[in-house]
Amino acid sequence: MSTKPNVLVLTGFGLNCDHETAYAFELAGAVAHRVHINALIAGDAHLDDFQILAFGGGFSWGDDHGAGVIQSLRLKTSIGDRLLDFVAAQKLIIGICNGFQTLVNLGLLPGIDGDYTRRSVALTWNDCGNFRDQWVRVKINPDSPCVFTKGLQHIDLPVRHGEGKFYAERETLQALVDHHQATLYYAMPDGQLAGGVFPQNPNGSLLDIAGICDPSGLVFGLMPHPEAYNHFTNHPDWTRQLETEKRAGVTGQNRTGEGIRIFENAVAYFDGF
Repeated sequence: MSTKPNVLVLTGFGLNCDHETAYAFELAGAVAHRVHINALIAGDAHLDDFQILAFGGGFSWGDDHGAGVIQSLRLKTSIGDRLLDFVAAQKLIIGICNGFQTLVNLGLLPGIDGDYTRRSVALTWNDCGNFRDQWVRVKINPDSPCVFTKGLQHIDLPVRHGEGKFYAERETLQALVDHHQATLYYAMPDGQLAGGVFPQNPNGSLLDIAGICDPSGLVFGLMPHPEAYNHFTNHPDWTRQLETEKRAGVTGQNRTGEGIRIFENAVAYFDGF
């Protein structure tokens, strides 16, 4: 009989999505623990006690010196070896928005050739020149090894960031595509790739990349916020959807937001452990 996986959701110093992220994991069937970064560094909380590590959204250290930069430096110089051990133990890591920025600064993503220490991609200023707060459609790569996106094809999610443009050298981009580590793509309403068109691609990300994973599919980062789509009423078109169902005579629909499916996949990974 499997037990519920324990999730460590980082808090502190400008992070502001910890409650929503913990709630999403709880809805998905996990046991979530909000842990301050200082407690983790001081050893008051131990990574060994958890199966999933969640770097949530927000503005760690006010995005001073760049989004996720100080948080990644603080973690790398204090518990960097423990983070690498967490990856080696084949546990799960998710980084959402500021968490994604932190993971790429740490080098935990993209982890090409098994190197989890080298920074090879960046999330930089949006091409539009301002903070974007909107909903986007993303297309999921069906060939990606990513545990979190298993069985998904398209999903609507909100973005809210000022530094979300995915950037890498041509060789790195090609490696991500060739190994299906490019997991999420910004898309048009019909599901086709956005092709760089604004606002469907809200930040100018190269190749429309909205999220990537490591070669194992166990470390995942994305700019959109799946925890913010935890109920169907989060969606801006929920009233239209409800009326459409009513007129079609559809009842008994699941009211959990589609974003929770990403967290459910993480929990399902541990079934039978």
